[in-house]
Amino acid sequence: MAFSIYQEFYKLMHKKITWISPLILLALMIMSGYTIGFNEGRLLTMTSYNSPDWIMFILVIIGATTFSMEFQNNTILTLLYKASNKIDVYLSKYVMIFCYNVFLHVLAIIFTVGLRYAPMNAQVAWSTSYRYQQPLWENMLKTSAIDLLTTMLIVSLVFLLSCLINNNAIVISVSFLVVFMGQFVTGSLLNSGRFANVLKWNPLNMINLTREYYNYITYYATSHLANAQLLIGTMAYMTIFFALGYLIFRKKRF
Repeated sequence: MAFSIYQEFYKLMHKKITWISPLILLALMIMSGYTIGFNEGRLLTMTSYNSPDWIMFILVIIGATTFSMEFQNNTILTLLYKASNKIDVYLSKYVMIFCYNVFLHVLAIIFTVGLRYAPMNAQVAWSTSYRYQQPLWENMLKTSAIDLLTTMLIVSLVFLLSCLINNNAIVISVSFLVVFMGQFVTGSLLNSGRFANVLKWNPLNMINLTREYYNYITYYATSHLANAQLLIGTMAYMTIFFALGYLIFRKKRF
């Protein structure tokens, strides 16, 4: 297992996108700082300059290529040959993505500390009380921690799709379509009021977890679930998608 994890990190470190992504993240955070508004310093700090959306974008691309590129190039056969069993290969990829996810969130926090003092937004003290009567620094850290769960739910879904579809471009396209269009369609159906009690528990609704934490009033009206309910649903579907993805991967013929 340790050797499989080492292999995954070695491959990750030698991918250009691994080192380009932080620069892309910083550029998108700066763009958010200018577009959201000068007087929204508290919201920008809590959301680390809208980094949850940008990190999700990056992880979909990296997560999709983790499996599908190896399926296309048949390099997955080498990994399976060297590993003691298939769960080592599957789990090592998940561990690698999780660690990179943590890295991106920590990096977003570091970028936020620097961007707070840029002229793009009003200065707000870290101790300023904001959401849930908590200081701003606590809001920011909790938003990042919650977004780790939201993004790993998406990674689990991407892994599942990658095991179903071997083509890299198709996996990325379908993943973006499911994540972004799925949320829009789900929100529209829930707002229509029809079957809301059932539809509110669909997995795509759980992607609202991070957004609802930092903007509860707006997103509760869309999701129809409280923060705690979204949290439970996120962890449940993350486990289900992970298990389904592994079952498909285990039975897949190479």
